[in-house]
Amino acid sequence: MRDKIKEILRDIKHGKTSIERAKARLKYLPFEDIGFAKVDTHRSLRRGYPEVIFGPWKTARQIVAIARVLLRREGRVVITRLDPVKARAVKRALTKGKYFPDAGIFLVGPKEPVRARGPVGVISAGTGDQPVAEEAAVVCEIFGNRVRRIYDVGAAGIHRLLAHHRLVDECRILIVVAGMDGVLPSIVGGLVGKPIVAVPTSVGYGASFQGVAALLTMLNACAPGVVVVNIDNGFGAGYFASLLNRL
Repeated sequence: MRDKIKEILRDIKHGKTSIERAKARLKYLPFEDIGFAKVDTHRSLRRGYPEVIFGPWKTARQIVAIARVLLRREGRVVITRLDPVKARAVKRALTKGKYFPDAGIFLVGPKEPVRARGPVGVISAGTGDQPVAEEAAVVCEIFGNRVRRIYDVGAAGIHRLLAHHRLVDECRILIVVAGMDGVLPSIVGGLVGKPIVAVPTSVGYGASFQGVAALLTMLNACAPGVVVVNIDNGFGAGYFASLLNRL
């Protein structure tokens, strides 16, 4: 990859290519092949944020190997859905890392400085939804957002949400996390004029079908301005909100 960069720089120096064309070529430079994984080392150039490691189904050794590539190239690595046992193993190798147990996130390196246009509000319906809500909140914080947490304010006691209306009004974007009937994003969407990222969770009894019922409710939201991510996908909600909050 270094040879490719040198080639591009020589082409600029000798007038064979423009700076804009060189930048376009750099966006699609190769990944780093470490055998079992091909680590995308230029995602931050294309997307604004570097590649994030998804923890499940990888061994701690594989996670550490990928993380070391990203640390060398980016100076920071984020690992999601990391259980406490695997986190301890990763921590032994990446000693400067910090584990957020409520979110299942492991961070090595600094959070981005706050550069977003306003706070992101993370609203959860019930206590059981909080792990997904925390994943979204911590991702937002890592990616340079101020976060306002408003937890356990579900539809069964909507007065709890209304009691926090001033805090909700401060936020520019809202992430709304709910299981069971999944109706909370529609309620919030009917009260405020802000973009809402709805996150269905797998919390619920049998007929919730591990979050499918909440997902369908949110997809059929009667309030406009609600977009929906996948079941339990707090990371996706935090990532999308972070991108939106930079516009």
